[in-house]
Amino acid sequence: MFDVVIVGGGPVGATLAAALGSNGMRIALVEARAPAHRPGSSFEGDIYEPRVSSLTRASERILDSLGIWALLPAERVGVIRDMHVWERQGVGEVHFDSAEIAEPCLGFIVENRALEWAVERHLEELESVTQYRGQSLESVQVRANCVVVQTERTRLEAQLVVGADGNNSRVRELVGIEAERTDYHQRAVVSVVRPEKSHCDTAWQRFLPGGPLAMLPLPDNQSCVVWSMRPGDAEQVLALSDGAFARELEEATQSRLGKVLLTGPREAFDLRALKAREYVRERAALVGDAAHTIHPLAGQGVNLGLYDAAALAETLSDARAAGRSIHTRSTLRRYERWRRGHNVAMQATMDLFFSLFGSQRPFVKRIRNVGLKATNQFIPLKRTIMRQASGLDGDLPARARKTT
Repeated sequence: MFDVVIVGGGPVGATLAAALGSNGMRIALVEARAPAHRPGSSFEGDIYEPRVSSLTRASERILDSLGIWALLPAERVGVIRDMHVWERQGVGEVHFDSAEIAEPCLGFIVENRALEWAVERHLEELESVTQYRGQSLESVQVRANCVVVQTERTRLEAQLVVGADGNNSRVRELVGIEAERTDYHQRAVVSVVRPEKSHCDTAWQRFLPGGPLAMLPLPDNQSCVVWSMRPGDAEQVLALSDGAFARELEEATQSRLGKVLLTGPREAFDLRALKAREYVRERAALVGDAAHTIHPLAGQGVNLGLYDAAALAETLSDARAAGRSIHTRSTLRRYERWRRGHNVAMQATMDLFFSLFGSQRPFVKRIRNVGLKATNQFIPLKRTIMRQASGLDGDLPARARKTT
């Protein structure tokens, strides 16, 4: 009998497993994919992969407290010290500088494969965590005395099952939690490029009529491109030659980083939002994209999931220390009340930005430009935005909070 079965072995599910396992709980981790990277795998290559995660300082602290951050290949981690955000037309622009809040940086850009490799490697060192990778979930049965999780090869019993299995969560479906979905009618084209000028550890983001374009700093003066646009435009961009794509980027960024000298492979994925009606049921809980998915324009998706993981681990550990059951709805509701309000507020904020910067009405354009310009000039507001976005303020789990 396990204490918790976690379905989904990506960064969020694996971080939850590490946090619970480090507190002495017996954890089973079920993941349909085989291990992405084993110890000793090489990360060598001329250009980075386009699927990356933007991690806040709070996420860094969570991973560092568990011993995962030190396992990340340092040469594969990009640092964000500054950020420039500007409009397609007008004079509105905001410059966020980490020095203004007396911090060395605002966050980090990490390849998904590097992050997955680090958490997998850490779990291999935890005797309290048993991994069932390469096994798909078949069923979940909630009983009076346990929950039974059946994979294609293994039957597992536990006090609690946690769905960390993404926006198409099978756990969410099997335990009967409904979700609201929103289609943004956009696709995100991602690639990695090497610009002519140094990116200076700066994230560059420009709002265009079809959607936001971000250039995120990676080592070796490479930048990850995340370009949200209408589906038809995305197909055209994917079909461009490397040279034509480079020229499109130069024009779209007003050549802030000069010419684009090298481009990597391009991928695209649909952008949709999801909001679970509930995060918990008796003997069941959801974390990360299984509970909420937001627009990537602020790069907060994986961070919200890591905060969920740390909050749920803290909630369950506190319950056990107080002699309470970890599987009851009353215990799990503490986690839901803690995290749901923050996640819903973040999703609403991203949807507001999406609508505001997607509008082409003249008066809305004027509001955007005035707002960006005013934000840039009002230093206290800028500092508040940076601290909130970096995870330096807010009602965060203990592992995410800065210690003095």
